[in-house]
Amino acid sequence: MDPELKQEFIIRWEQYFPLEPLPVTFEYADDPRGVEKKQTQKNHRCLICDLGKVRNGHSLAFDADSVSCRGGKRYCGFETEMFHDFRYFLSSGIPGRMEGERYKKSPEIVDEWQAQISLFPAPGTYLIFQRWDALTEKDDPHVVIFFARPEVLSGLFTLANFNRADPHGVIAPMGAGCSSIIHYPWLEEQSEDPRAVLGMMDPSARSCVPTDILTFAIPMKKMIPMIRDMDESFLTTPTWKKVQSKIVQSQKRNQGGSEQ
Repeated sequence: MDPELKQEFIIRWEQYFPLEPLPVTFEYADDPRGVEKKQTQKNHRCLICDLGKVRNGHSLAFDADSVSCRGGKRYCGFETEMFHDFRYFLSSGIPGRMEGERYKKSPEIVDEWQAQISLFPAPGTYLIFQRWDALTEKDDPHVVIFFARPEVLSGLFTLANFNRADPHGVIAPMGAGCSSIIHYPWLEEQSEDPRAVLGMMDPSARSCVPTDILTFAIPMKKMIPMIRDMDESFLTTPTWKKVQSKIVQSQKRNQGGSEQ
């Protein structure tokens, strides 16, 4: 990470989004570079729950053994096959044998949906998560992830579309919580025209994030021009000043509340 770019963003973030948490980043690497490795997880645990530590500044490195959720392994690129009867698990279930999540109307729709998902093998042994201010010159983040409430999301969303003529600078594909911050943003980072990903709509992952929080994941290739655009964008206008006052109101309402 370029130290100047790192500091440039921190200054602008504090100016336009005062007192809001810094984002989390991730990158794939074969060396954890001194970052604590998440312990092997035997029981099922959502990866999103572990990111609470990272949001608080505690960096973590995950490998295939650190992720116990089968969907999580797949969306991290540590596994390509989905477990048997997944089509029933995500839809109507199997009476007397399996409870269905009912996120899709039928097993057939699950099949069609799965056929449209582009899988990728993890390009490194470790998936390293760090908060922005913990990044060093040795780090090369692929994606930047904001955990944010609506007013902050409105700013990120509008900035993500600032330098585009089309209205599709942000996508919100259906998937598990981890797919919206890892799988889809990683694929966008590989494209020539990367888009940001609005996510954390997955009901199964909602218990792992604070109330009213969604995610906004930005491929690094897109994040850099967004940082450079901040000072000439709507963020400098009276309109944004009004939104900033609502951000302060939201912060006051949530003071003393429990955060994951």
